[in-house]
Amino acid sequence: MGFVSETGKIIQQAGWGNIIAGSILLLFFIFFYRYRLRVEKKKLRSMVSDKISVMQKAFEVCKDAVLILSDTQEILYANKPMKKLLKLDEKYYETFLNNMIKVEAGKEWRTLSRLIKEKEMSKKAYRFSLMQTKLLTLDKKEIPVNLYIDTVEEGENTTSGWSIISIHDLSEEKKKEEAEYYHRLTNLPNQIKALHDINALNAKLHLSDKKLVLVLIEIDKLLVLRSIIGYEQTNAILQKFARYLEQLGQEKHFKVYHTFSNNFLLIIPEVDDIEEVKLWGERIEKELSTFYKIGGSRLYLSASMGMSVYPDSGPVIKLFDNAYKALAKAEKAGYGRMEIYIPEIQKHGYDELMLYNDMHEALARDQFEVYYQPLVDAQSKEIKSAEALIRWHHPKYGMIPPDVFISIMEKTGFIVELGRFVLDEVLKQQKRWELFKFRQIEVSINLSLLEIETGNFVDHVIDRLKYHHANPELIKFEITEGLAMKDEKSSAQQFIELRKLGVGIVLDDFGTGYTSFAYLKRFPATILKIDK
Repeated sequence: MGFVSETGKIIQQAGWGNIIAGSILLLFFIFFYRYRLRVEKKKLRSMVSDKISVMQKAFEVCKDAVLILSDTQEILYANKPMKKLLKLDEKYYETFLNNMIKVEAGKEWRTLSRLIKEKEMSKKAYRFSLMQTKLLTLDKKEIPVNLYIDTVEEGENTTSGWSIISIHDLSEEKKKEEAEYYHRLTNLPNQIKALHDINALNAKLHLSDKKLVLVLIEIDKLLVLRSIIGYEQTNAILQKFARYLEQLGQEKHFKVYHTFSNNFLLIIPEVDDIEEVKLWGERIEKELSTFYKIGGSRLYLSASMGMSVYPDSGPVIKLFDNAYKALAKAEKAGYGRMEIYIPEIQKHGYDELMLYNDMHEALARDQFEVYYQPLVDAQSKEIKSAEALIRWHHPKYGMIPPDVFISIMEKTGFIVELGRFVLDEVLKQQKRWELFKFRQIEVSINLSLLEIETGNFVDHVIDRLKYHHANPELIKFEITEGLAMKDEKSSAQQFIELRKLGVGIVLDDFGTGYTSFAYLKRFPATILKIDK
C-alpha cells in the first residue's frame, strides 16, 4: 500500500507538471498570436492609412472638383478645386451642402442638394451625369461643366451611404472653342463663325421678303504696304479698320467679320434697297482713304469690294463663294471698286466646272478661234484697225464668248497659255494679209496682268515677231487702266521696252480708276480708250 501510494504521488506530480508546462506553452502561443495580430492590424491600419493618403493626394492634384457627402449631405471630403468652388476653408467638417451651388437641369436651375435627393433610389446605389450643363456659384457666376454623381452604400442591410460628386470645369475648353471662332489680331468673328451665322440666317429667310447681303472688303496692296511701313504698322491699320467697321455695324445693324489677312466681311440682313448698301461701301472707301497717318503724313488706302445678294446672286449656300467671285472681279477692274455678283449660269447657262475641266484640252483640239472686230473711220467708212477677240467653240455649248471663260482662265493661270496662242494667231494672220497683198492694218491684242508677271513677256514677244517675220508696228497690246496700275513700275518698264520695238500700247477703261495725268506721262500709251 505504501508503494502504491508513493507511486501515485509521483505520477500525480508528473501530470501536474505537464499540465503546467502545457499551460505555459499555450499562454505563450496566445500572447504570441495576439502580438502578431496587433502587428498585422498595425500594418493593416498603416497600409489603409497610406492608401487613403495616396487617394487624397490624387484628388488634390486632380483638376476636377471632387466632393464626398454623407447620407445627410454633410461634407466629408473636398479637394482643392472643390474648396475653391464652394468657398470652403480648411475647417469645413460638419458643414452641409445645402444651397451652395445650383445646377442647370433641363430648363431650370436646381440646387445640387435637391438634384441628388431627386435622383436617389431607395436601398440601391445609383449614378448619373449631366453633360454640357452649367453651375451657378454663390457669387452668381455661371460655369460650364460636366457633372458626375455616384453613390456607395455602407452595407447590404443599410440605407446609409456616401455620394461622390465630380465636376469637370469646361471653361478652358469653351475658351479654346471660342478662340476658333475669332481672329487673333482684331478679335472679330472669323470665317468659320461667318459660315455658321449664314447657315443660321438661312433658316429665317422665309420669314421675310427682304434681301440678305454679303460684302467682302479687301484692303488693296497690303503686302506692298507691309514691305514699306512694316509689320506692326500694317497690323495697326487692320485693327483700326476693324474698330471702324464694328462701329459702323452697330450704327447700321449689320455684323462684321475678319475672315483672314486683309479681308473683312459684312453680313447685312433685312435689306430693302441695294443702293443703300452701295452708299455704305462708298462711305467705307472714303473713310479708309483718310483715316490713317504715319508721322503726321496721311497714308492713302483703298479697298476692293465684292457683293453677293440673296436671292439675286443665287442660293444662300453659295453667297460666300459668290462674294469672293465679285471681289475678284473688282480687283481685276482696279483699286477702290465694288462689284455685285450676277451668276453666269443665269445669264448663259454654262457649267463653270465643266469649262474649267475642258479648257486644258481645248487648245490641242483647235477649239479656240480668233475673231477680228474692226475699227471703222466714220467719214471714209474704211477699216483702220481691228481688235483680236478670242472665242471658244465648245463641243457642247457651241460658241462661248470670252466674258464667260476668261475669268476662269485668269484664276487658273491658263490665260498665259491662251495669250501666247492669240499672239501667234494674230501674227500668222498678218503674214497672210501681207502674202495676199491685202491692206495691212493694226491689230490690238488684250493683255492680262498674269502675262506681264511671267517675267519673260517682252522676250517672248520679240521671239514670236522674229519667228513670223512680222512688222511690230502692226501690233498693239491693250490693257485696262486698273491692271496697269496694279504694278505701275514693272508694267510701265515692260511697255516702254515694247514701244522701243515699235509695238503700240492701248490703255483701256480710262477714267475708271485713279490714274493721274502725271502717271500718263510715265506710261507709254499710244491710245486711250475712255470708259463709257
